[in-house]
Amino acid sequence: MTNFPTSKPITPELEHVDVDARSVLAFQHGFPSPLVRWHRHEDYEIHVIVAGAGKMFVGDHVSSFSPFQLVLLGPQQPHNWISETATDEVVELRDFVVQFRRELVPSMALSVSELSALLPLLERAQYGIEFSGPICRDAATWSEKMIASDNISRIAMLLDFLGKLTRETNYRLLSATPPDASQSEETQDKISKITGYIAEHHARDLRLAEVSAISQMSESTFSRFFTKATGCNFSRYLNRLRIAHACELLSKSDEPVTSICHDVGYNNVANFNRHFKDYKSMTPREYRKQVKTR
Repeated sequence: MTNFPTSKPITPELEHVDVDARSVLAFQHGFPSPLVRWHRHEDYEIHVIVAGAGKMFVGDHVSSFSPFQLVLLGPQQPHNWISETATDEVVELRDFVVQFRRELVPSMALSVSELSALLPLLERAQYGIEFSGPICRDAATWSEKMIASDNISRIAMLLDFLGKLTRETNYRLLSATPPDASQSEETQDKISKITGYIAEHHARDLRLAEVSAISQMSESTFSRFFTKATGCNFSRYLNRLRIAHACELLSKSDEPVTSICHDVGYNNVANFNRHFKDYKSMTPREYRKQVKTR
């Protein structure tokens, strides 16, 4: 059972980081948790998943997650990880999170020129960066040490780990657009409700007219609003979610491609194959073969 928000989607909260004066915070949590929600904040965040599977939402990006996923997020980039769990199932430890102040590294780089080498990485982080390879498992061990360390040690360990990330070449940017910090809370609330509805109903014949209606907008007004707020039009966003779901089924089951096509919301195999190749640069069968041989 997928724990997507349905009747009452979560508002993308703006966290107030002035509650804690420390420059670097490190903590862990499980699922479900009050910390699991669609939200944004002023800090950079290093997020490590160590258990469970489900859907990751970063800005306009949607994809699946699994253990040892490593993501670096810039300030104000909305994000959430929603686990696919059975009813009443509890994951005791799912996430390691390290957050550090927006101005920490840039301000230090003014006095320590060597730290300026970290700035391009932080600039890319505004889109969200997902890393792959051995660094992801290393990140889990590093996160545990960060939680156990004192405040001064955390800063030193953070700079060292960011230095390692600057040398990584196996990564991808997630959101197609940088965050829009000027969006009002009303806009964020509307987008949260809309994307929650799309996530819950993506596997059926979901039309622009229906989502516009539940948003209490005309189709043309909704299209302009959604594209401006997410950087992605409705059709492309829906297809991204469906393809992410298809990738999960292709990698975790032996279900025929034709069945998966219908399971994720397509009623035409040729159309499914075309969209899949558009997003993944390969056919569903090629994707399954690649995943199985890893």
